[in-house]
Amino acid sequence: MAKKVIATIQTGKGRHYAKVIKMVKSPKSGAYSFKEEMVHNDDVKEYLNSK
Repeated sequence: MAKKVIATIQTGKGRHYAKVIKMVKSPKSGAYSFKEEMVHNDDVKEYLNSK
């Protein structure tokens, strides 16, 4: 099943997007959590530099 999904993403319009994982620190506890999002390839640097 996973192979079919990956193949669809790479051949369709999905190849113009990247899955970005950003580490975010909680202001209350100070613990880190991970935020995952699909971002267009042109906007990856902007997304990582934003808060």
